Parts: sequence; structure tokens; C-alpha cells
Amino acid sequence: MAAPAMTGQEQWRSRTGFILATVGSAVGIGNIWRFAYVAGENGGGVFLIVYLLFVVLIGLPLVIAELSLGRRAQGDAVSAFTLSDPAVPGSWPVAGWIAVAGAVIILSYYAVIAGWALGYAAGAVTGELWTVAAAGYGGYFREFIAGPVWPVLCQATMLAVTTAVVVGGVQGGIERLNRWLMPALAAIVLGLALHAVTLPGAEAGVRFLLAPDWQALGRPEVYAAALGQAFFSIGVGCAVFATYGSYLPRSVALPASATAIVLGDTLFAVLAGLAIFPAVFAFGLDPRAGPELAFITLPQIFLAMPGGRIVGTLFFLLLAAAALTSMISLLEVPVAVAMRRLRLRRRTAALAVGALVFTLGLPSALSFGWLAEVRIGRHGILDAIDAFASTLLLPLGGLAIALFVGWRIEKGLALREADLAQTRIGTLWVWLLRLPVPLAIAAILIRSAAG
Repeated sequence: MAAPAMTGQEQWRSRTGFILATVGSAVGIGNIWRFAYVAGENGGGVFLIVYLLFVVLIGLPLVIAELSLGRRAQGDAVSAFTLSDPAVPGSWPVAGWIAVAGAVIILSYYAVIAGWALGYAAGAVTGELWTVAAAGYGGYFREFIAGPVWPVLCQATMLAVTTAVVVGGVQGGIERLNRWLMPALAAIVLGLALHAVTLPGAEAGVRFLLAPDWQALGRPEVYAAALGQAFFSIGVGCAVFATYGSYLPRSVALPASATAIVLGDTLFAVLAGLAIFPAVFAFGLDPRAGPELAFITLPQIFLAMPGGRIVGTLFFLLLAAAALTSMISLLEVPVAVAMRRLRLRRRTAALAVGALVFTLGLPSALSFGWLAEVRIGRHGILDAIDAFASTLLLPLGGLAIALFVGWRIEKGLALREADLAQTRIGTLWVWLLRLPVPLAIAAILIRSAAG
């Protein structure tokens, strides 16, 4: 028997609005900035094949599982592990709290990187980015992140916009924004990709991304990088899908919706790769430039490209807008918990959590300037927090989902809640959650511990 719905629980206005909002939660900096440099560092085409394999075999089953937990609980991330099976011991809600903590921690530094994208977009519009970039390689980035004012101001601006959208609620804020923003983002990234592949010498970039070097299949780091990127890009493990799933009515079929979400996220990443790598090769630059690819290498490409200032402005506006959609989903996770557990109004909860996230993110915002000398192990502050969240908290959240749905919930109940009862695909789904998915996540955790 399904758990009772939360009193006054909001719902999506339509399935289309839900899918656009959830694709928006997955589509973000991970699809544009991180996907590009991780693919570049790991052989392009082979990485893409392995990445797609992991998305289908690991990412998709976890998305279906997390959505099913949320829809059944009709509450928040913690209740997803409480109400889904009253017979389960009370220790399982800890997994929900870990996921909520992961969302808060990720948002704290994600807002800083989103602020960089906003600062670049503003600099591109005013022309300052192009003036400084023309004077020296990486000059704008060094000037921007070193000062104490602009990184914090841009971080605060992105969080303020995010909070305002979440205050508007599920239908009036989150769904309404994503209904027009996601199609606009798709149009921009498609336009950028079409422009990039027409550049002289762009064929080498297309081959790099799409033509596999099969010898790279023997490199273990390619598999580890692809698996990590699949987790980071889709966003499983930080309770976004459980939270968004809690606003779903029973009439929405989860497998088809989850497939649309994962497909949309993956297509966005591939299009972003087609927008970046042809341009990188066309101008003879290194596709393995690492994290600096978006913020240091690409401005140089845009400067040399015909019409590049317009293209570059669109690119950084895209980066900032994509970051915003992900930030909204991350903020909604702790806001939903605060509303349910503390009985706060949505506006009060959003403002309180937004202020907390801003405060927690200040060290990351200042980690390349005032706090540049502070090290946590081998990393600076932002990099250390990123490593902790992406290599520990996210995998732990995904592992909890797989074990809870695959082993602790009765199989028939799990299949019914996922709309997969009496199907062969349902049997495969449960098997993936019980064995391959936990083993793959364990591999991420072991590799992280060894590294």
C-alpha cells in the first residue's frame, strides 16, 4: 500500500514540464565544462562509447529507482527512505540525510563555478573579456578569481536568482522557468555545434569525439573517468530525482520519463562536445587542456574565430543558464526537507537554505584569491570539496539507492512502484540494481580511496 501523500504536496502541472525541469537538473556545467575536458583527457571517441554504456546500464536504472522512491513517498529525500517500506529498519533514513548533505555541499561550490560563468557572460557582453583575453593567455581568469569582490558577488547573484525561482514553487517557479529556458539552451548549443563543425579543420575535432581509438579500451582510467562523469552529469545520489519524483502523480510512467531525462542529458553533453572540440582542433589547441578548457582556452578560440565574440557570448550565457537549472534542483532538495521537517513556509525555507549555502561557499569563492594558500591535503579548498562530494557523497547516495531498492524493498513492490511489474525489463532492472550497479559504485569508491 502506498504511503500517504504529504499534506498540501505540490505537483508538476504536466509531464512535459516535469521532464524539462528534470533534464534541466541534469544538464549543467557537468555537460559543458566537465564533459569536454574529461573526454579530452581520455581519448574522445572511446570515452564517449564507454560513457554511453555506463549511462544506460548504471545511470538509467538509478534514475528510475530514485524517481520511484520519491513518487511513492510523496515527501522529501529523507521520507523516500522511510515511507517506501515501513518494515525497513529506521537506520535507512540516514541515507536520505547523506543525500541532502551532498546536495548542500555540491551547491555551495557549484554556485562559485556558476558565478565564474556569469562573470564571463557579463564580461563578454561588455567586451571586457575580449580586451583582457587579447592581452594575454588566461589573464581574465586570473584577474577574475583572484579578487575578493567579483567571485563572491557573482556567486551571490546566481544564488539569489536560484532562491527566487525556488520561492516561486514547483509550478510557478521551477517548472515555469524550465519550460522556456531548456528549449532556449537546446537551441543555443545546437547552433554553436552547427557553427563549430563548419570551421576549417573542424573534421579532426569531430573524429576525435566520435571516432574511437580502440586501443584506449585497455586503459583502466578511461572506464573510471567515464563512470565518474556519468554520475556527475546525470546527478544521481543527491536526492534531486527523489525530490522531483515526489511531485509526480501516479499517472506518469517512470521508465519512459527516466529514459527521456537521461537521453536529453546525454544529447546535450554530446552536442556541447561537438560545439567545443571542432573549434579546439580548428585552431590547433590541445583537447586535453583540462579544467582550464572552458575558462582559459575557449576565450582564445573565440577571439580568433570569425564572429567569435558573438559565439563566445552565447557560449558563456549558455554555461551560466545551464548552471542555473542545476542549482535550482539542488536547492529544492534541502528546501523540501526544511519545509517538511521544520514546518517552514517555502519562502522562509528557501531564504534560510540559500543563506546557508552562500556562507558555506565563501571559502570556495575565495580559494583562488585570499585563501589560495590554504590546502586540504593536496588540493585547494574548492577542489577538495568537489573531490569529497563527487567521489564520496554522490557514489554513497547512489549505492544506498541501489541497495535499498534492489535488496531491502520486496521485489514485487519495487517493480510496481517503478511501473515495471511483469516485464522482462523489470527483471533486468532489479538485477542491475542488485549486482552491477553496486559493484561499479564500489569501484569508484575504491579508486577514490586509492587515489
